[in-house]
Amino acid sequence: MTRESAGVPGDDDGDSVVYDLAADCTAEDLEEGSPYLAEINGIVDYGVFVDVSDSVSGLVHESVLEGTYRVGDEIVVELESVRENGDIAFEPADFESYTLEEVSHDYTLTGSNRLEANVGDQIHLEGKVVQVKQTGGPTIFHVTDEFGVVPCAAFEEAGVRAYPQVEVGDIVRVTGTPERREDAVQIEVDGLTKLDGEIEADARERLEEALEERSQPHEVEPLIDWPAFEKLRPNLEEVATKLRRTVLEGRPIRVRHHADGDGMCAAVPVQLALERFITDVHEDDNAPQHLIKRLPAKAPFYEMEDATRDLNFALEDREKHGQQLPLLLMLDNGSTAEDVPAYETLAHYDIPIVAIDHHHPDPESVEGLLDAHVNPYLHDEDYRITTGMLCVELARMIYPEMTDELRHIPAVAGLSDRSKADAMTDYLALADEEGYDEGRLQDLSEALDYAAFWLRYNSGDQLIQDLLQIGSDDEERHRELVEFFADRARDEVDDQLDAAMAHLEHEDLDNGAHLYRIDVENYAHRFTYPAPGKTTGEIHDRKIEETGDPVITVGYGPDFAVLRSDGVRLDIPVMVSELEEEVPGGGVSGGGHLVVGSIKFVKGKREEVIDALVEKMAEADIDEELSTAAPIDD
Repeated sequence: MTRESAGVPGDDDGDSVVYDLAADCTAEDLEEGSPYLAEINGIVDYGVFVDVSDSVSGLVHESVLEGTYRVGDEIVVELESVRENGDIAFEPADFESYTLEEVSHDYTLTGSNRLEANVGDQIHLEGKVVQVKQTGGPTIFHVTDEFGVVPCAAFEEAGVRAYPQVEVGDIVRVTGTPERREDAVQIEVDGLTKLDGEIEADARERLEEALEERSQPHEVEPLIDWPAFEKLRPNLEEVATKLRRTVLEGRPIRVRHHADGDGMCAAVPVQLALERFITDVHEDDNAPQHLIKRLPAKAPFYEMEDATRDLNFALEDREKHGQQLPLLLMLDNGSTAEDVPAYETLAHYDIPIVAIDHHHPDPESVEGLLDAHVNPYLHDEDYRITTGMLCVELARMIYPEMTDELRHIPAVAGLSDRSKADAMTDYLALADEEGYDEGRLQDLSEALDYAAFWLRYNSGDQLIQDLLQIGSDDEERHRELVEFFADRARDEVDDQLDAAMAHLEHEDLDNGAHLYRIDVENYAHRFTYPAPGKTTGEIHDRKIEETGDPVITVGYGPDFAVLRSDGVRLDIPVMVSELEEEVPGGGVSGGGHLVVGSIKFVKGKREEVIDALVEKMAEADIDEELSTAAPIDD
């Protein structure tokens, strides 16, 4: 035990010393013959019960007592004996004057990585409180130390908050006994102390150093040698560090991604990598399902509807379950001015936001609202490095043991987003080594798109994992499922185009490109697969194959238009900005990149907006390098 002078309630120097045990001292800190300051907590016929610390009590027998006592009186006692059953007996110590000397407990800390070895034995743990959850029984404190996050159950009385002075973010010392609860271990708390002063500062520094070290991403070689990707690797390592740190701090993560093939190829590997890392870090077996949520976003930006829902759920989880507010991870989305209102909403609650995207960004609008931003355009590359390709490498940095499950995913992402990067040759070869030839990959891409449409706003976790064959080894079911979904998708596309193609309008533009227009609101089936964007893309692909020339296809409705281009340099974000100024009252917004995009406008201005758009298309440069999205030149 460690002793410090605590003042003199007696006379002068030379007085006898009486020891005042700190609240967290245990019976191990008692020494025979040493006097201790105690407080009477109960009086019975055969003596008085005294407390010398929060966890050390004992009996002073009536045979050695003189005088009368009341509950709350202080008395100086000495240790008489500790019986085999753990009962402690004290006897009075007579002092006319004395000096108090504080005694603090000497702790031998047990890391959360050694709980299994200490089940049933009392241990000591220091860490940071990352969640406080009140149940109908005990209060559950989730505490992170250098090794992981462990639930600590403290019971005051049923449904009553134990240790109400302790909040999320506090550094605490827990004394308790690890006990097994089903397949997990939690600490049954005997005592919990909020640290302060130098002890807290030392503990906080120790924890920070450990968390900083454990947050570092794994060093993994990229799946293929690709110089264009190397420019983005430091940014991905920064994000991997931030995500691993978030897991170690017990903060939830909410993943939002574009509801298409590339978006799912980006989000699912990262989701599973984080879930597996959470499982390694947390003693609570249910931690992955509570700490990470993945949800698709239909719009090509973070809508206010999604943002307010996410925020409301986060605030409810903080209120009901004592969770911290989450980190938002935007994938295949989140780089444009349209995201700003939603981001600003979350900024009121200091929710960190990370975006990984390959659509044309508006960095001036979003940079001040993002904690990290990865986008190939920021490194003079473009959309042909897809978000799915980037996120497979991110997932491997977080949890490299997943590598064998992910080798085919970049090829799926590339085909889903029609990337013609040089790297596609290597990605296709890598997938082929895993048993995925290009036909099977195309089927998988179609199946993902079909599933995403019908899932709508549902993540479809297990279904999408089965389609991607990540975390699933049922080869037969995978092939049958992909074939079924892909066949259904193609049949329904054929039905849609059978109805729509007769209403296609054609125009030869001055720059030599073919322009095809289709009113998808009136001449395509609504509320069924494929959606307007997919319908426009399928028409576009058929016209490319049919003509062999530069082609632009526009599918429009009452207040929107989706654009596809091949062999024509359309800078869609710039065109949108120009239309905003050129069509007063048009309510124009939208985005995309050189060959794919979407535009919104008010219904009454549709004709004016479309006409102005066509004029810009007629003036656009023909660019053979953009024919079917030309490869990135390494």
